[in-house]
Amino acid sequence: MTCLKHWTNPFSSLHDTKQSKSEIRLPQLAQSQLRNDDSTMKGDQKSSFGITVKQSSLRGTKQSHASSVHFCTIKSTFFRNRISTYFILVILVCFSSFTNLSAQTQNTDNLYKKPLVEVLKDIQTRYKITVKYSEPQVKDKFVNYANWRFRADVDETLANVLTPLDMKVNKEKPGVYKLKEYEYYRWEVQDGWAYLDSLATKYHDKTTWEKRKSEIKPELFKALLLSPLPAKPNSKPIITAKRIYDGYSVENIALEILPGIWINGSLYQPLVVKGKIPVVLSPDGHWEKQRFRPDCQIRCAMIAKMGAMAFSYDLFAWGESMLQFKYEDHRKSLAQTVQTLGGIRILDYFTSLKNVDTNRVGISGGSGAGSHSILMTAMDARIKLSAPVVAMSSYFYGGCPCESGMPIHQCAGGTDNVELAAMAAPMPQLIVSDGSDWTAHTPEHDFPYLQKMYGYYGVTNKVENVHLPDEKHDFGVNKRIALYDFLIKYFKLNGASVKDKSGKYNESKVTIEKENALFVFGDKGEKLPKNAVIGFENLEKLFPYQTSK
Repeated sequence: MTCLKHWTNPFSSLHDTKQSKSEIRLPQLAQSQLRNDDSTMKGDQKSSFGITVKQSSLRGTKQSHASSVHFCTIKSTFFRNRISTYFILVILVCFSSFTNLSAQTQNTDNLYKKPLVEVLKDIQTRYKITVKYSEPQVKDKFVNYANWRFRADVDETLANVLTPLDMKVNKEKPGVYKLKEYEYYRWEVQDGWAYLDSLATKYHDKTTWEKRKSEIKPELFKALLLSPLPAKPNSKPIITAKRIYDGYSVENIALEILPGIWINGSLYQPLVVKGKIPVVLSPDGHWEKQRFRPDCQIRCAMIAKMGAMAFSYDLFAWGESMLQFKYEDHRKSLAQTVQTLGGIRILDYFTSLKNVDTNRVGISGGSGAGSHSILMTAMDARIKLSAPVVAMSSYFYGGCPCESGMPIHQCAGGTDNVELAAMAAPMPQLIVSDGSDWTAHTPEHDFPYLQKMYGYYGVTNKVENVHLPDEKHDFGVNKRIALYDFLIKYFKLNGASVKDKSGKYNESKVTIEKENALFVFGDKGEKLPKNAVIGFENLEKLFPYQTSK
């Protein structure tokens, strides 16, 4: 084994200068054990550790003895006897001493480094606040020039300390903070508003806004690796048997969007069709049970009963898409690309149907599917009406890679979801917001911005905001009613067909199907085509030009 020469400082506290130069003081327990076992050694080899320590290897005077220890030839007998355990103990103690000494050294050589846990304790003491955190959050994290980051203001101090570590705090109440990982997609409200205001300085009328839109749109396709669009598979949709219910029917459809990749959904249609009818794309958000949820089935059935098609479809690696991919694949950036391509292929299919009115094509999704709805409307002019629910915000970019995994928000020098939503103008747009998520402040700033943008076209009334301050993040009945009203208004649907005598919407006549009834490929995926791509690594091969590769 290679010798460790001139290992300074850590052992200085273990030396006793009154002893011979070859003796190192050990913990008391180790010494007593040595006394019991050292009779097995001879001469200058006497050590129950089974090592040879030569007199010449501990060189010099008392001064050099305190600062230099020379370990040499470790014999194979090291692993003999239980005493070897004590050798390991001593080494660990010494390393610990060395680490502690280094961590505690406050000078420019060591960058005034302090453990994060100590810095947080100092902050709490100095500013008389509480910072909640767990042990794993602070473990093995250090702050350079820690005390130099302190300011008179505690919030500024916390930002100075935590930002380089990609961490932040949420203020739960006065004097109480909670440590969190930095959320790149979540900003402070005022920061989001200020950024939206800075974007708004780029245009002042319809002409300058149209120029801005022409800069953003092509870059969205490039950011999503969809420029040019991949070739469309020459395959027919896979359609299951139709089920008939009160005023509507349901059939399941799978569309091949890339070779071996399908996007699955369920199509709700009115039983009585006169002429061409509207279609409403209905992507599902990040809620439990996906598009199989009762509220999702109710929404689509009600739209069908009013006289339009409603196509409810899965997000990538979500719902029936999990026959081909794992749930964790949804958390990868390419999910946003595949979802967007899926939306484009759905539009290709439905706008090709003879009974679809291409002037009345809408999209409405909630949460992550609301972000998808905003993006699809900005990218594809075939969409004539948009209704993102509990989604749009200037200070929240979507917490899932399927919303912000690809650099769409860096397009044209930077954009955000509100500016992307403005690209729907002058088409009708409904923004549904609530009081418990990132849409809580929609009426205060983001919606007035949209009204201004629609004003460039002289149609301020075509953008609406239904704000439900006492409600939570869902697609509940009041949010559905807002959508129904909007579709009736702009797509001329038959609201009377779904209302009772008092004029209230009646959702009770919708049949809630079992989950497996909505499957395209059978109860256990047994009908999945043989050429189906399985596994994310095989999907990536279809995008060989990924910038990350």
